[in-house]
Amino acid sequence: MEPYQSTTPFGRRSLTLAHVATQIVAAGRPPEKVVHKWKIFHAICTARPRLGVSERALTVLDALLSFHPETALTGEDDLIVFPSNHQLTLRAHGMPASTLRRHLAVLVDAGLIVRRDSPNGKRYARKGAGGDIELAFGFDLSPLVVRSEEFQHLAAEIEAEARALKLARERVTLCRRDIAKMIATGIEEGVPTRRAGHGPADWQEVHQAFRSIVDRIPRTATRQQLEEIAEELSQLADDVLSLLETHVKTENMSAKESQTERHLQNSNADSLIDLEPSLRKGRAARAEPKPQPSRPAEGSYPLGMVLSACPDIVDYAKGGISNWRDFLATAAVVRSMLGISPSAWEEAQTVMGETQAAIVVGCILQRGEAIRSAGGYLRGLTRKAEAGEFSLGPILMAQINSRLHEKRPA
Repeated sequence: MEPYQSTTPFGRRSLTLAHVATQIVAAGRPPEKVVHKWKIFHAICTARPRLGVSERALTVLDALLSFHPETALTGEDDLIVFPSNHQLTLRAHGMPASTLRRHLAVLVDAGLIVRRDSPNGKRYARKGAGGDIELAFGFDLSPLVVRSEEFQHLAAEIEAEARALKLARERVTLCRRDIAKMIATGIEEGVPTRRAGHGPADWQEVHQAFRSIVDRIPRTATRQQLEEIAEELSQLADDVLSLLETHVKTENMSAKESQTERHLQNSNADSLIDLEPSLRKGRAARAEPKPQPSRPAEGSYPLGMVLSACPDIVDYAKGGISNWRDFLATAAVVRSMLGISPSAWEEAQTVMGETQAAIVVGCILQRGEAIRSAGGYLRGLTRKAEAGEFSLGPILMAQINSRLHEKRPA
């Protein structure tokens, strides 16, 4: 008598049309087809989000595959494995029996394996006189052979999407860095900005356009969203670069040499970048105020903590920020971009101290469009500091906590 292979599960488990469809797929495996079981498993792991299976379910599938003695799965071999729950639990890293049964059901519903239950629900194999297996009851791995191309195609699509997302993120990062540094150069070198048909436009306007794009980046952006933002940033980067190139081409050689000499003088390691000559004279005319005992001096807040709270300011640094001197020089550039007047900046430095004023500018930059008037906001904080009602620590901690909260959903 020919052995009969069951098609329905044992006990209370129900049979669905999806299970019948999977059995039809398993029965149609070509005899000549051969696949590498671990390569298919890797493809399934990559395509997991599309297949609707969890990582724990893949742990169970990994354990089932380990019970098949051969690396190659062929269309003509018997692909039924029949480990006991105890053996399967051991190879599934000690997974509880109830959890194991649940994830086996997930694999069956996803069409990755077929349940071949015995009359009493036990898993075993019956051997013939020659010692060969005539009939086995357990889990059939045939769908892995039949659907191997499908799994590989899904894995390739997901990998391509991940590559595209990575490229979009890289493009956004590069554009942000280029635009920020080019704007800083334009301000420092006094490059005029003109737009065809619109007359002169200042660098603050260019910077506001840049920040308006950056502030639209979602916390967990999709590839399409990042590609759209990257396209806008690329166009803005081209426009800003065109302004710098036009300035370089139209400037005569003597002006270039003079500008180069002035740039070298301003880059002296013993002096910080100061964009306002009147401000520099004002500082020289008066004695530098001593910090009040209640006001933290430079270095009271670690530079790493400040950069963690205000990471966007690094985009505007010429060669990165590795010390407080770099931070103060970069804050002077950002101050001008935010449209903070020299008088408001000088008053903040007088009351708060140079370092604290620079940190406040970094915080204002980080908050972006949430602050409508950077100069007015800075003057308000300066008045509070003058009255002894301002503390920088809570602001930094709020910035850091906000960034941690944004990262948590991702």
